[in-house]
Amino acid sequence: MSETKPKEFGKLRSFFWPVHSFELKKFLPMFLLFFFINFNYTILRDTKDTLMVTAPGSGAEAIPFLKVWGVLPAAVIFMIAYSKLSNMMSKQKLFYSTISFFIAFFALFALVLYPNHDVLHPTVFADNLASILPKGLGGLISCLRNWTYALFYIMSELWGSVAISLLFWGFANDTTRVSESKRFYSIFGLGANLAMLVSGPTIMYFSDIRSKLPADVDAWGISLNYMLSFVFLSGLSIMAIYGWINKKVLTDPRFYDSTEVKKAKKEKPKMSMGESFKFLLSSKYIACLAILVIAYGVAINLVEVTWKGQLKLQYTNPNDYSAFMGLFSTLTGAVTIVMMLFGGGNIIRRFGWTLAALITPVVLLATGAGFFSFVMFKQYLTGFIAMFGTTPLMMAVIFGTVQNIMSKSSKYSLFDPTKEMAYIPLDPEVKTKGKAAIDVVGARLGKSGGSLIQQGLLAVFGSLAAITPYVAALLFIIIGAWIWATRTLGKEFAALSAEKETQAAKPAAATEQPQATS
Repeated sequence: MSETKPKEFGKLRSFFWPVHSFELKKFLPMFLLFFFINFNYTILRDTKDTLMVTAPGSGAEAIPFLKVWGVLPAAVIFMIAYSKLSNMMSKQKLFYSTISFFIAFFALFALVLYPNHDVLHPTVFADNLASILPKGLGGLISCLRNWTYALFYIMSELWGSVAISLLFWGFANDTTRVSESKRFYSIFGLGANLAMLVSGPTIMYFSDIRSKLPADVDAWGISLNYMLSFVFLSGLSIMAIYGWINKKVLTDPRFYDSTEVKKAKKEKPKMSMGESFKFLLSSKYIACLAILVIAYGVAINLVEVTWKGQLKLQYTNPNDYSAFMGLFSTLTGAVTIVMMLFGGGNIIRRFGWTLAALITPVVLLATGAGFFSFVMFKQYLTGFIAMFGTTPLMMAVIFGTVQNIMSKSSKYSLFDPTKEMAYIPLDPEVKTKGKAAIDVVGARLGKSGGSLIQQGLLAVFGSLAAITPYVAALLFIIIGAWIWATRTLGKEFAALSAEKETQAAKPAAATEQPQATS
């Protein structure tokens, strides 16, 4: 009886915390690194939406135009520059340079661009264009009208792809073994979502200051300065932690074998950008991985723009909109942590990669169907909704909030870990160039693809409300392709992982053989 209890306790401990004590030296710094990166991501994500959606002459209709004509070109330019710099600079210098570039821009925005936005924005010119061009291009005009906000939006979007997908996960994939990834990766996400529990209330606190200030003071400008100050300090923390990991963790042979990385680099020559793209396009494995990333981007963009359109109608003031987004981020972080503790890595370990990766598209399909159904038919439910003391618009906001929380929670707890695990069996050349192409350009192409669809529909029908049924139908088609690619990649991943494990076992067997005979 006494032996059974320790065993049961050990199983329960490994269920919630599958990290060994000696591994904390490696795990905790990576955990904190992800925490600060996602702290910035949450503040920037909510702030960029508030800036553009509530800006004068703007709304959620501006987002599709921004993602196609702003974010996608910027992502392509960044990917080309990053790829070239990766051949010229060490990984550490490249990391520091990239983070410094971003925090320098956000400091510039807070100190120079936003305080002078009235002078910098071409309001009169934008008004003249609005009187000439069709109503469906109003979103494009609002991007020009508020170009400094649009630039902030672009840089904030790139932070998500670059700092999270390229820098953090690229660093993690280079320094984490497959056996460690099955236990570490889902819990790394806890750091990201604990950051939401901190950044969400931070946004709410600094957004709710209008009542404490005189009427003639720009309350939103003060809120913005406070939040971007935290972004700057968090950026410095990211660089400090990264430096400590390189000095203290990657020099410990228990956690990292630099000779293996050097040998792998020597075995595979560098490819040019053209050769890299040809190779990636010819790889079924990379193609399926790209479909996953692109499909997620298209699907979430189709849903989010419709939801933010409802949100703008409910919260017209920037401080109110920002405070609601802070609450949204807090709830998303809390739900994701619960999903990670009771699912996440445990689902991957118990049921395998494929089933874990399928959960996100299935959740998005189910919740998306519920949200779009309510938005399209809410006018028929006015009397029923009034019984609950609210309005159809507020109920649409609530439905959309629930949908987005469930989608993002399943993404953070399952989609991201399984996607990153899929890179590990690849050789270093494909991993580096393929990750840059898929995560930076592929993710942007996914969201821009959804934006292109919405732009075309807006040009024809003129408003978000009119295009909702068509957006819903396209969502279901895209998720179908996502599910197919996931099942196909699951078979490829299992085969490639088994092959890598077999190759790794051969040298070990060869070194043990002479000892056995002696």
